[in-house]
This record gives sequence, structure tokens and C-alpha cells, in this order.
Amino acid sequence: MQLPYSDNLEISYLSRIFDNTSECYKFFWFQAIVTKVLEGKQYITYEELIDEMIADAWYMVIEYHLNLGPRDTLESLVHYLQQISQLKSSEKKDKILDYLKNCKDKEVLKRKRSLTKHVPYRIQAPFLDKIKGKEWDTTESTLISKINQEHRLMYYFETLNGMQTTIRFSPEWFDYIHQNQEIIKGWLRYHMILYLQKRNPSVPGIADKLYPPQERKLEKVKKYWKSFLTLQPIHEIYGDIPLSEKDISIDHFIPWSYVAHDEFWNLHPTTRSINSSKSNHLPDWNTYFPSFAKLEYCSYQMIWKSDTIHNEFEKCAKEHLNDPAIRIKLYQKDQDFLSFSQILEEILKPVYQSAKNCGFQNWIYEGTLKSERGSIPSPLSLSIS
Repeated sequence: MQLPYSDNLEISYLSRIFDNTSECYKFFWFQAIVTKVLEGKQYITYEELIDEMIADAWYMVIEYHLNLGPRDTLESLVHYLQQISQLKSSEKKDKILDYLKNCKDKEVLKRKRSLTKHVPYRIQAPFLDKIKGKEWDTTESTLISKINQEHRLMYYFETLNGMQTTIRFSPEWFDYIHQNQEIIKGWLRYHMILYLQKRNPSVPGIADKLYPPQERKLEKVKKYWKSFLTLQPIHEIYGDIPLSEKDISIDHFIPWSYVAHDEFWNLHPTTRSINSSKSNHLPDWNTYFPSFAKLEYCSYQMIWKSDTIHNEFEKCAKEHLNDPAIRIKLYQKDQDFLSFSQILEEILKPVYQSAKNCGFQNWIYEGTLKSERGSIPSPLSLSIS
């Protein structure tokens, strides 16, 4: 992916800043710089940039469980921050930044400072041909002095002052980022995806996991299940609670934060409170898959019994059944429950196990414990025929 040409800037140097990247810091540092520049800032402190890096990494680490690199300092800091802050995995970025701004925890401050040891200097290495090999291994003040003598860099350093050290952004590069911001964002996104894919080879939808989770567009699926309710009552699968049109929420059986899609075969109705309680956890397979399969099979039967439900299903399929092979295999007519359930398990189980391997936690609904009921909850008020 090419960056826009400039007559007076060394764009070829900028295009090489992510060469030989073994850790994630450069991506987050540069992304933080772009964010602050687009906010109009030409003078930016280390603390502002590090806080921005942490907030940007928060969702990748906590919400999506991505691996940022071997022994990654930023990733471990984000995990530590979650432990002491109790911030939600999907917390608003502004709230994360506010917490960081006011956080006086000594370990957080120590780890934040450690993130400034190398990346502010080494990210401009392609611009700095005169600094080679062991010349990088010197004190920060000496390195700053050397770098500030160079010409046509993206930014320069004010006096070293811990986390209040300030970088002064070059007016020419400031203008270049403003004029080409969409291309630069796309270029950064492209390189970050390549980096993350190498470190998370079994994780789907990396491109959708660079930013905070967005609200899912599931209105067609919700309308489908509401239409279903007019013909047949349903008990949701986690708490064996009867569903009503007034309280129905669409849940991803395997969390969206892992699968990064809204495929019909992974969606089912529950209540808003249970969906909120489940969050991005994995429902215990042995407890809930039998009920999930039963509910999905009753849905499958109704698709072929009712023209109304079939029409609603076709509307859903246009957006929520994107693999023709799965549609043909799972929703072909005249399947018995055993065949349908086995196919559904073949589709879901490998994805479920992969999510589990990535650290998504097991979950059992505590509102109505299975041991109190004595059996797996029945999702429907009538048996499968």
C-alpha cells in the first residue's frame, strides 16, 4: 500500500517505520501521534501518547483477547490495569483515558515509563542513517541530543522530563498527516492487521478488532424471532425463561468479540438482562449446546412449515448467511434432529474451542442454576417432532 508522494518530505523513510517490527509499540505510538495531530496538537507529551496507546490496545487485549506479541509490555500493562480498575472490556475510550489520567498506582506509572524507553526514538530509525548499531544503546538525553541535530524528521524532542517530555511535531509533517489522513489511517490499519494476523493465526475477523466494539445490526434477526413467537412460545436457553416480544435480545452463542460476524447459525434469542450478564463469555458447552441445538432445530422446522417464517428467514439470510455451503448443508429440507444437531456441532465446536484457547472464559447463568432445575433447560414449550 503506497503513501501519497510529497516534494519536500522523505515519504520513503516514513513507509519503512514498521520494518522489522517484533513488538506492537510502533503501531500504537504512531497511531497515537496521528490521533493527537488530527486533534490539532503540535506539542504532545509522552504521557498523552502512552495513555492513548493503552486505551487503543484495551479492546484488542481485553475485549477481543488478541496476542500483541511475545512478552509484550503494553499487553501486560493493559491486563494489570483491568485488574486494578474493574473497567469493562467494552468501556468507552474517554472513560479509560480519564482513569489513566488520574491513576497514581505505582506499578502503572512504572510500566508506562518503561514504554517510553525505546519507541519514541527508534520509530524514526529510517530517518536516522547516522545513528547505527550500538549508538542506539545510550542514555535518553544523549539520544535526544543526537536526534535533535537531524533534519526533516517527523518530530523533535523538548528537554527530557520523564512522562512530561514533549515532542514537537514538524509543521510539514503535521500538514501532510492532515491532508492525507484517510490514506495514512488505511496504511497504518493494513500494517497492523498483517502484524496481528501473524500473532493470532487462528483468530477470525482481525480487521474488525482494531477498534472499540460497535453496536450490532440485528433487527432482521430480532424480527424473525418475534414472528416465531406469534406462532409458538419459546423459553430462552440459559435460564429457561419464557420470552416475550417486549423483552427479547439477540445473543451470539460464541461471542461476537471472537467470531466477528453475525451469522444466523450462531444467533439465538434471550432476555436483555441475561445477554448483558453473559457479555463476551463462552456459555458452557455441555450445559447449553443441547438446548441451543434444540432451539435451532425448532427454528429450522418452522422455516419449512410456515411461509411467514420462511420469508423472514430469507430476509435474514441476505445479511446473516454468507457461506452458501453452510446454508445448503445446515438448512436443507427434511433433516431429522440428530443430523441437524451433528452438522451444527461440526460448524460450532471448532470455533468454540478456538475461542476457549484464546482465553474466553467459561460461563454458566447464575439466575437459575441447573442443579436447582435438575435438568438442562428446555428452550421450547413443546417437544421436537
